[in-house]
Amino acid sequence: MEKQRVLFLCNANSARSLMGEALLRHMAGDRFEAFSAGVEPSEPHRAALKALESINVSIRGLASKPLETYADQTFDTVIILCEKARQHCRDWEGRTRELIYWDIQDPRLHDDPRNYQHTLQEIQTRLKLWLGVKSRAHP
Repeated sequence: MEKQRVLFLCNANSARSLMGEALLRHMAGDRFEAFSAGVEPSEPHRAALKALESINVSIRGLASKPLETYADQTFDTVIILCEKARQHCRDWEGRTRELIYWDIQDPRLHDDPRNYQHTLQEIQTRLKLWLGVKSRAHP
C-alpha cells in the first residue's frame, strides 16, 4: 500500500512543523510520509529538537525548508499549525484532499523552555486523534 503524504506548515519551520513531521514519522512512519516547511523558514530551534529527543523521537534529517520547496507537489493532507501560515497557504486547498488547521501557540514567544514540551504534547495529542480517525476510515 502506498504511503499517504502529509505536509506540516508553520511560519518559521523551526519548531511546530518540525515537531509534527518528526512525530508523525515516529508514530506512523509505516503508513505516512511526513514533510514540513515554513513561510519564513529559519534554523531548527534547539529547544524543539531537545523536546523531541526527550521522548525518544529521532531528529535525524530535520531541517527548515521554505514553502516553495513543495510548490509543485500534492499531498494527501496538509496540516497548518499557525495563523500566519494559514494566510499564506490558502492555495493549498486545490492540491490536497484534506486541509487541516490547528492553531498551535508558538513556543518561541515565551522564555520558558517547558513551552516546547507543551507544544510537543499538544501536537502529539492531536496527531493521535487524527491517526485514530484515519485508521477507522481506512482499516
